[in-house]
Amino acid sequence: MSQLFEPLSFTRGPDIKNRFMLAPLTNSQSHDDGVLSDEEFKWLSMRAEGGFGLTMTCAAHVQAVGQGFPGQLGVFSDVHLQGLTRLAKAIKSNDSVAICQLHHAGMRSPAALIGTAPVCPSADAETGSRALTTEEVAQLIRDFIAAAVRCEKAGFDGVELHGAHGYILCQFLSSEINQRDDQYGGTLENRCRILFEIIEGIRQQCRADFMLGVRLSPERFGMQLTEILQVAQRLMDEEQIDFLDMSLWDVFKQPMEEGKQGRSLLSYFTELKRGNVRLGVAGKIRTPAEAEQAMAEGVDWVMLGRAAILHHDFVNQCRSNPDFTPVEIPVSRAHLYAQGLSDKFVAYMASWPGFVKED
Repeated sequence: MSQLFEPLSFTRGPDIKNRFMLAPLTNSQSHDDGVLSDEEFKWLSMRAEGGFGLTMTCAAHVQAVGQGFPGQLGVFSDVHLQGLTRLAKAIKSNDSVAICQLHHAGMRSPAALIGTAPVCPSADAETGSRALTTEEVAQLIRDFIAAAVRCEKAGFDGVELHGAHGYILCQFLSSEINQRDDQYGGTLENRCRILFEIIEGIRQQCRADFMLGVRLSPERFGMQLTEILQVAQRLMDEEQIDFLDMSLWDVFKQPMEEGKQGRSLLSYFTELKRGNVRLGVAGKIRTPAEAEQAMAEGVDWVMLGRAAILHHDFVNQCRSNPDFTPVEIPVSRAHLYAQGLSDKFVAYMASWPGFVKED
């Protein structure tokens, strides 16, 4: 049997039954106040039913001012608890591990959406963002931790911290964006301090077997591969997290940095000493063969986005049919509706060039 269908254990939390994780995907399906909608519930529960060993929510914002897109799932208030509890129960009832991704968009929060200027580690003229005060950074840390506690109360097996794609934790990591002169700016140790303080707080306030992961991206948004490798190695050395989720845009690409080319970007991470931390990867894994290829590169699990949109049961299809061939894009709206996408999600996917057939 393929390694893709072998179970995987973690230091904390339940085993996953296979090596497939559902990527945290923007879909704009929740209510304006962040409360889970029936559409969002259907989309996620169908993926758990479709065989994913771990089902992760879309990015769920930990502060109202951190909302990054319309219809985003919220986790910043107890008003969200009922929906989160319903969702966690449904995911777990299908023998899938339930993880909520914790997020804050920072300077990428549209002012028109949040009704105020977005916040950032440092003031940013292009986005109209203002710099967080040191006390506001402390409050942000507390709110990430409180969101994790809320997810635990809702029944989730764990959470993932979104430190990738230019959102607020990534903004702190960036030497280009983060121009602070307090303990959260300057050196790499200072710029990653917020991430490690959140991790420490979650470990102190959540139960001993609560799973914790981190998502990082090593390129774009001022990220430097050498620095992200240092952060990744520290995360693995300290073993306060259970899995590291590397979002590489394309798992088979070479690094953008000229001095780092000649080998795959992924190889820089698979050669790290990971100890008991599990390493996974996301980025253009679209077919069973590509999933197998990524595993062969030495990762512990793969994360699917587009493939999971096109087939809610991608995993079950792979298991039952060795010759399973995913549908080619563009696809019809009817196909996406049959896969559990709502009108709002289909409209969002129509903004991806070449994904949805024109009517």
